[in-house]
Amino acid sequence: MTDAETNKQTVLAYYNLAFNDKQPEEAVARYVGGKYIQHNPQAPDGPEAFVEFVRQIPEASVEIKRAIAEGDFVVTHSLLKIAPDDRGLAAVDIFRLEDGKVVEHWDVLQPVPETAANDNTMF
Repeated sequence: MTDAETNKQTVLAYYNLAFNDKQPEEAVARYVGGKYIQHNPQAPDGPEAFVEFVRQIPEASVEIKRAIAEGDFVVTHSLLKIAPDDRGLAAVDIFRLEDGKVVEHWDVLQPVPETAANDNTMF
């Protein structure tokens, strides 16, 4: 397996364990490096801040639709739901890894609308 493919599998396991399996502490322990640089302006740096964020939204889930990896970067395109009956957010997350561990994160979020000007979905 290439480094990019290994990194992609790491990110998929990290997000699934944190959000869908409701084990953010374990996800951080297994998959996050010694630092966690956060580029979302609403979230502080550090792995503890990530755990706290996930704990604040206990019903959240992430359905990863696709993942793309290149070198130390992995990009996911997902449906993020804060609650089960939520329409959700289309999320693009960018992760940077060092030595196989997640160390940096960016995201872009867009609400899934009830209606659209076209017949395409957001995914």
